Amino acid sequence: MSDAANERARMLRENQRRAREVPAERYAAWNRTEQHFRNTRRRAALDLLERRRALPSAASRCLDLGFGGGVWLIELLGLGVREPRLAGVELDLRRAAAVKARLPATPILVGDGSTLPLATGSFDLVVLSTVLSSILDPPTQERCAREAVRVLAPAGALLWYDFRVDNPANPNVRGVSRQRLAALFPDLEGEVRSLTLAPPIARRVARFPALAECLEALPFLRSHLVAVLGRRRIPGSRRRDTEIAGER
Repeated sequence: MSDAANERARMLRENQRRAREVPAERYAAWNRTEQHFRNTRRRAALDLLERRRALPSAASRCLDLGFGGGVWLIELLGLGVREPRLAGVELDLRRAAAVKARLPATPILVGDGSTLPLATGSFDLVVLSTVLSSILDPPTQERCAREAVRVLAPAGALLWYDFRVDNPANPNVRGVSRQRLAALFPDLEGEVRSLTLAPPIARRVARFPALAECLEALPFLRSHLVAVLGRRRIPGSRRRDTEIAGER
């Protein structure tokens, strides 16, 4: 079995373990901690997309690569994107079927992101949310990043959200730092921010929204990065590394 096949099998086993061991209510929309995460993530994503002039419209073609429970697909619907203009790719057949039942008009592909049966330059927005941190094999991770860029339209945007640090309690995820993010997407530029109060803290304080927001204002307590990246606007220009690596 190849390294890529081994990695796919490991990821599926981890999905099955989480389905057995992690309470479903942890990620339910009514859970206070999940509400806090979704609200701060949505605000930051919309701000970055607007600053890049990449907010999706009803006619935008949007791909969620590794959509999990389909949260971003629902968010895009809420922004007015028409359902047939959405598409999703998910490795886990069970998750894919659950989202397909909710979004029957959305094209859903079952598979990994390292070889996408999708046309080059076919999407205005590609979402990569907590996907590459779950891929521990660097070559597979790099192939997924290349495929995400390949299917991105020339003026399209990549919306990124993922762990920036390792999770000591979960060896099946590996944080993607600013430096690694820049290495994964060498042909893209954009704005990157640290975000999300570290989950162990957030779960203790989410019922106190003002306190959660105050703690999240401290950069060293943020566990994730959110970014909107696109191709360089001026061909041949020097990449603005400060936008990729600078703290905010």
